[in-house]
Amino acid sequence: MDVLVERLDAKLREWEPNIAATVKERILEIIDLADQDALDIMRSRAVEQEVLDLLDEPISR
Repeated sequence: MDVLVERLDAKLREWEPNIAATVKERILEIIDLADQDALDIMRSRAVEQEVLDLLDEPISR
């Protein structure tokens, strides 16, 4: 079995039921987006944070 699948399986059993359910929902969303070949239009959290960081920078004169 793939390492990712093994780790996910272990974590889903370890987490609280509400957290595990949320993770399952997010994974299903990602699978659906991948099936639609739409992952490239999703914003990554890293890119989003980078934009927020730029907006928070003081304006230099």
